[in-house]
Amino acid sequence: MTITSALCHHQQFEQGRKPEPLRFLVFDNMTAKGVIVLGPRTEDNTGRSMKSQDIVILLKLVSLEDQIRQGCLDELFSSDPFALRSLENALGISKTEISASLRRSISAALAIKSSDRPKVNRRNLNEFVQHGLKYAFPAKPGAPQRGVATGFAAPMLEGQLVSSSADIHVWPHAEGSQRGSSIAPLFKSVPEAALKDKRLYELLALVDAIRLGNQREANLAQDRFKERMARA
Repeated sequence: MTITSALCHHQQFEQGRKPEPLRFLVFDNMTAKGVIVLGPRTEDNTGRSMKSQDIVILLKLVSLEDQIRQGCLDELFSSDPFALRSLENALGISKTEISASLRRSISAALAIKSSDRPKVNRRNLNEFVQHGLKYAFPAKPGAPQRGVATGFAAPMLEGQLVSSSADIHVWPHAEGSQRGSSIAPLFKSVPEAALKDKRLYELLALVDAIRLGNQREANLAQDRFKERMARA
């Protein structure tokens, strides 16, 4: 996997022009395909920057869609689970930010505008998570801490990767039951949100395995993530 970044940003600044969004061409040597992704601090053509919590919100929508399709919900909702207030309570992200996030995702083609509510563009989200997320929102292991296990150490993924040398990674959390290398979650409220929703937890853990794992681990996580996203 190689990355080519647009290096014309500096020239555009020097020439006094507003720079185009910095984009990365992520090229997969195995499939000879590439995908253009926005960098973590760049803007789309509407002037709204993509943020890491956008991925969390989209994965929550995927989880809810799958739960409703299967006729069960992991959480109790007093109203529409897709309502902004319901999402706010489930994710610990304000209604204002969720609304702005959904607009960003629609602009980035990661969600589709619909008459009732935005719907996740699963194909595009899958491509972005597999080929671009670790470059846009990299994860760097930190000092050992107690927290909530993520990656292949998460309960629903434990044992799927047979590797005695596999590191345990955790989201720092006071009520966590495991100790391992700490990583910052995509959003600060992720540990609490994941513990409320096991499907969301699994998706977030797979995302972290893709961001953190070696080639073998990342490939396995990508396969598992693709399977989950195909449940449409």
